[in-house]
Amino acid sequence: MTETGSRIIVLGAGVCGLAAGMLLRRDGHEVTILERDPEPVPSSPPEAWEHWTRAGVTQFRQPHYLQPRGRIVLEEELPDVLVALEAAGGLRFDPLCLMPPQITDRTPREGDERFKTITARRPVLERVLGGAADAEPGLEIRRGVSVRELLVYPRHGIPHVAGVRTDAGEELHADLIVDAMGRRSQLPRWLEQAGTGPVHEEAEDSSFIYYSRYFRSHDGEMPEYKAALLTALGTFSLLTLPSDNGTWSVTIFTSAGDAPLKRLRDPGVWTALVAACPQHAHWLHGEPISGVLPMGGVTDRYRRFTVDNYPVATGIAPVGDASACTNPSNGRGMSLGLVHVQRLRDVIREHLQDPHRFARAWDAATEAELVAWYRENVEEDRARIGEIEALRNGHEPAPQSDSSTVLRRALLAAAARDPDAFRAFLASRCCLTPLRETFADRELVERILELATDRQRPPLAGPDRAQLLQLLDGFAHLRPTRKSHPKPRIRSSLPGVGGHYSISTAAST
Repeated sequence: MTETGSRIIVLGAGVCGLAAGMLLRRDGHEVTILERDPEPVPSSPPEAWEHWTRAGVTQFRQPHYLQPRGRIVLEEELPDVLVALEAAGGLRFDPLCLMPPQITDRTPREGDERFKTITARRPVLERVLGGAADAEPGLEIRRGVSVRELLVYPRHGIPHVAGVRTDAGEELHADLIVDAMGRRSQLPRWLEQAGTGPVHEEAEDSSFIYYSRYFRSHDGEMPEYKAALLTALGTFSLLTLPSDNGTWSVTIFTSAGDAPLKRLRDPGVWTALVAACPQHAHWLHGEPISGVLPMGGVTDRYRRFTVDNYPVATGIAPVGDASACTNPSNGRGMSLGLVHVQRLRDVIREHLQDPHRFARAWDAATEAELVAWYRENVEEDRARIGEIEALRNGHEPAPQSDSSTVLRRALLAAAARDPDAFRAFLASRCCLTPLRETFADRELVERILELATDRQRPPLAGPDRAQLLQLLDGFAHLRPTRKSHPKPRIRSSLPGVGGHYSISTAAST
C-alpha cells in the first residue's frame, strides 16, 4: 500500500537529503528540506569548487568517490541526475581497470557492468543534485534555517516526533522527520532533551589522520593506475581517487598518533613522500589546485533507534551517516547513503500510515542495508591501525586468528592472482556484496585459501619505516630559515625502494 500526500520534513540538504527529497516528492509526498547553510546552489562546477561555503559539512572538500552501488541507485531512481552529473564533467570510471597485470585472464564476465561508476568531487556532485532538487516541481528547499528542537508528543504510549521548532521559533509539523544531517546529526541529543529513552550508540575513533591534495591534469587525461585505489605501505597508506573535469585527489593517511608524520601538513614534505613511492609518484604530474587538506578525529559510529525491539520514538527516520558512519578511505558514505534513501522510500510506501510499524520496519531495513558494511569497516580499521602501530614500534604485526580476518587477508592475496577472486574483492569495495555473503560461498572460499597458502609478501612499493623517517629528517634539514620555501624536488633517491602491485589491506570509509 502506498501512502501519498503525507507531509515529510528532511533535515539537511547534502547528498542524502537532496536525494531523499526528490525521491519522496516524486512519490507524491509534500516535502520540505531544511538546510542550515544559507548559500544557494552555485551556477557552475568551478564556482562550486572554488567558492561554495558549506560550514555544516566538515569534509565538504575532502576526497569523495561515488561507488558503483551509488551509481546504480541514481540510475534506477534519479537517471536525470546521473545525466546532469556527466554533463557537468563527471568521470566514467571502471575499477576493473585496476586488475593486477599478473592476472592474464582478462575475459569479461557476466555482470561486469555493475562495477562501472560516474564520480566527481563532492562540491560538484552536490551542486548537480542541488540544481536538480531546486528544479523539482513542488519540492520546497529552505536554506539558512536551523532547527533548535523536536516537537514530541505521546502517542500510544510511545514518544512521537510530530515536527520541529526552528531557531527562529517557527513550528513545522510533519508525518515524518527524515534526519539527513550526516555525521554531526544532533538527533540523539534532541531526543534526550525531549525526554525519550537513550539511543543505542557504538562509537570509536578510527585513529587515522588524512592529508589530501587535489590536482588538475595538464592535458585532460587521468594518470595511469599502477596500483589499487587504496594501497597500504607500511606505516602509511595512499589513496588516489579519480574525479571530474580532469581532476583527482591523492591522500596520505596514517595513525593520528604518529608525531613525525604530522609534518605532512607541509606541501613540500607531503610531495616528497608521494614522490618516494614508485607506483604513485606520477600522480604528482598535474597542477595542484589545493593545499594539503588535513582531517582527523574521524569516528566510526553506529546508532540504533530501536532498543529491545521497541522504538525510542516514532515519526523519525535517520539515513546514511546519521545512522552509521565510518572512516572515509573506502568512499562508502555517499553510496550507502543513497541505498538507504532508496529503502526509505520503499518502507514509507508500505508503513507510513502506522508510525510504530514504520519504526520497526525502518530499523529492520537499516540493519539489513548498513550494519554489515559498518562491522566490516570497523574490523578493517582495527586491523590496519594495529598493523601500523606494530610497525611504528619495530615489531611484526601479530597474526590474526579470527576467521573473518583470516578470510579477508586470504581474499586480498588471492585477488592479486585470480580474476574471480579479484572480482569478489572488488564487489566488496564497490558496496555491491558484503564480505559475509562472499564468504558464504564455500567453493570460492576454498579457492581463495588455496591461492593464498603459498603467497610471498611482495616488496614494499615505498619507503619502509626507517627510510620514511630518514626522508622526513632530510627534508627538515634542507628547509631554509627565511619565510620563502624552495620548490620541493619530487624525485626520490631513497635506497632500496622497490615496486610491486599491491591490493590494500587498509581500512576504509
